[in-house]
Amino acid sequence: MNEMENNLARRILAGQKARGAGELFEAMIETALGWYEAHGLMKAAKTPEPMKPLRPVGKDGRFVACYIEKAQVDFSGTIRGGRAIRFEAKQTNTDRFTRDRLTDKQMDDLTAHQKLGALCFVIVCFGVYDVYRIPWEAWDHMKERFGRKYVTERDLQQFKLPIHSGVIKLLDGLQIPDAAPGEGGAS
Repeated sequence: MNEMENNLARRILAGQKARGAGELFEAMIETALGWYEAHGLMKAAKTPEPMKPLRPVGKDGRFVACYIEKAQVDFSGTIRGGRAIRFEAKQTNTDRFTRDRLTDKQMDDLTAHQKLGALCFVIVCFGVYDVYRIPWEAWDHMKERFGRKYVTERDLQQFKLPIHSGVIKLLDGLQIPDAAPGEGGAS
């Protein structure tokens, strides 16, 4: 193999690793959402990606489509007591998250929903098990709060979420009516 082929192989391998870690993180969030729903604390779901069909459905039930511009945040729902919740989820194998990992439309969406009283945040995962819930206000004003347009794990320690029995405690420390400590209510 020449150097160009080696670089291509490394990029392909890195991409596969990143996709796998992202899929694991999403599965962990789905598990957490199931736990919260089973305990009557939250009902939330992943927002489907908008697609544009390119060819009609075939006899085997398949069709060809492509994803169109991502416009909404990843997850939305309601927590016990009726408050809306919206959040974007991001995973990285690097040492930082840049503010521009969210699109302008996603940032506008979170800002608008927060102004209406929704609980909005960005969930970030470094590697596999280091998960943080960043309030939307902190993400949106990253430059003012952290002095730059990216954050590292060191910046986010106050936002770290516990993981118990494989369940990310997405609502840990938040006030949820009638929630017992450890169920996602204030600990």
